[in-house]
Amino acid sequence: MKEVVVADPTGFCFGVKRAIDEIVRALSEKEDVWSIGMPIHNAQEVARLSAMGLKVAKEAGDIPDGAKVVVRAHGIARAVFAELRNRGAQVIDMTCPFVRRAQVHAAELSSQGFHVVLLGDARHPEIRSIMGCVDGTIEVVADVDEAKQLSRRPRMALISQTTQQEERLVAVAAVLVRKAEELHVCNTVCRATLDRQNAVRSLAGKVDGLVVVGGRDSANTSKLRDIAKTNGMDVVWIEKIDEMDRRWLEGKNRIGIAAGASTPQWLITEVCNTIARS
Repeated sequence: MKEVVVADPTGFCFGVKRAIDEIVRALSEKEDVWSIGMPIHNAQEVARLSAMGLKVAKEAGDIPDGAKVVVRAHGIARAVFAELRNRGAQVIDMTCPFVRRAQVHAAELSSQGFHVVLLGDARHPEIRSIMGCVDGTIEVVADVDEAKQLSRRPRMALISQTTQQEERLVAVAAVLVRKAEELHVCNTVCRATLDRQNAVRSLAGKVDGLVVVGGRDSANTSKLRDIAKTNGMDVVWIEKIDEMDRRWLEGKNRIGIAAGASTPQWLITEVCNTIARS
């Protein structure tokens, strides 16, 4: 038997839970419900919702006119909202309030003439939704090295993807302050993300190893794995218990469990129970 220690908090954040609850409620009305892109970066939870009737479209043009569409927590660009409404869609906006805050900051600062620098993964849907709220100039940087390559501008504004680490935001700000006469920094890293990152840090030195549970496309789950490594923890990242290499558990008595903000509780419980019995 293994002792299992679960990071607190872990799993669904407020924004994701709110969106998933609304999708389940809409599906209960026995109508077609659509999402543009995966509503959550967890293949197992998406499979569960799809089995209940959720339809996932790659883009707004794939959704029938007049359909019911739930906007996922990552949000969508203003142009996509306009397209859906012009086609008579019933739009249920479940954009996370923290993502909405980043969108508003980006739009306002751009309208004031700032060149917006967005810290995050350019491929991530949240980043695309924020970029889609900006009318002026905007660039995405993934890290300090990319920030160093930016050209000088009179006025710059730095905004972060909500799932970034604050330390990276501070480091990029230190680079940009030398590239602009005026720099406006918005700390748009969400509190739920920080709480989950700190929960992983708190387990360092207290467990023999850490299992991070979450989807491979989940940015915040990736950060948890990185933080564990930085803090010297023996860490593995799995999407589901079937991926667990039992040899990794050998010689370990106290196992920590952490999960990204898009990992459902039923998956976390499954991993905890299986490891505890091993």
